[in-house]
Amino acid sequence: MKYINRWGLMRNSYVENIQEHSLQVAMIAHGLAVIRNKYYGGNVDARTVATVAMYHDASEIITGDLPTPVKYHNKEIISSYKDLEKMANEKIIGFLPDKMKEDYKDIFFCRDEEICKIVKAADKLGAYIKCIEETNAGNNEFSTAKESVGNWLDNCDLPEVKFFMENFLEGFSLTLDQM
Repeated sequence: MKYINRWGLMRNSYVENIQEHSLQVAMIAHGLAVIRNKYYGGNVDARTVATVAMYHDASEIITGDLPTPVKYHNKEIISSYKDLEKMANEKIIGFLPDKMKEDYKDIFFCRDEEICKIVKAADKLGAYIKCIEETNAGNNEFSTAKESVGNWLDNCDLPEVKFFMENFLEGFSLTLDQM
């Protein structure tokens, strides 16, 4: 995962690989699950959410990081890419000893809709944070992505996302001196 860079079609102020991204998403997803449980009456296993998030982009070890505008260009590409991700995940799981395969299938193929939604939201928050960092560094190539991801987050129906954005998002723009 450390060899697959994200945002390949854009100039980056700093390069982010999917290993770094996945850790950030796992930490955000864990936080979203805790927020849901503590503030919104949820009962989701934050550790499971974090684990699913750690592996959410593992298929990209095989597929690479397909840029979002390409991946979501039309229904046929979306469907084909989902099939490709499934095949890649199955291939990765195939490398495991038989006794371990079932444990990882539950992680690589998230079947719990609530967990999947939290991980998706954490992934979007990770992308938004990257866009904030890049635009703050003067890299306007991320402006359109920032607007698009920001719109997705604004329309997200998860109250824990709004809570995260209101209470924690600003911290991602601070320098060490400002903290």
